[in-house]
Parts: sequence; C-alpha cells; structure tokens
Amino acid sequence: MAITTTTFRGLTFNIVVEEFHDRDTSGRLNGYLASFYKEDRITSARHLIRKSRLPGAADIMKREVQRDGIRVFRRLALA
Repeated sequence: MAITTTTFRGLTFNIVVEEFHDRDTSGRLNGYLASFYKEDRITSARHLIRKSRLPGAADIMKREVQRDGIRVFRRLALA
C-alpha cells in the first residue's frame, strides 16, 4: 500500500493530488484512488474537486498542467 502526494503550485491556490494504490504479492493492482484537492495557499484548507479510480489519473493531470499551464488552474477555480 502506497500513498503518493503531488502538489501543483498556483498563484492563489494549489492543486494537491493524493494517489493511493495497493498491489498484491505478485504485483497486480488491487486498488487505486486519486483524489484531487483545491488547497488555499493562506489557510491550507482543502476542497475536494474530484476523485478517480482509473489508474494513471494523476499522470493525466500532470500532462494537462504541463500542456495548458495556468489555464488548468482557471478551469479548476470554478469547481
């Protein structure tokens, strides 16, 4: 069982991605959950934006941030 946290820093808020994945002894994936939070930079309060049980959801978010830059933050600010 492993939990990985990735933070994307923005000007007014951060996007925090927490990934949980569990594998059995043979290496097969038992469970996966990615939770996306909007975190206020001043108060560190978190607001859940979305959840995904599709493996690799955090990698998709990383590619969106690299490709679209600040537009991803603007799109998620409305959530």
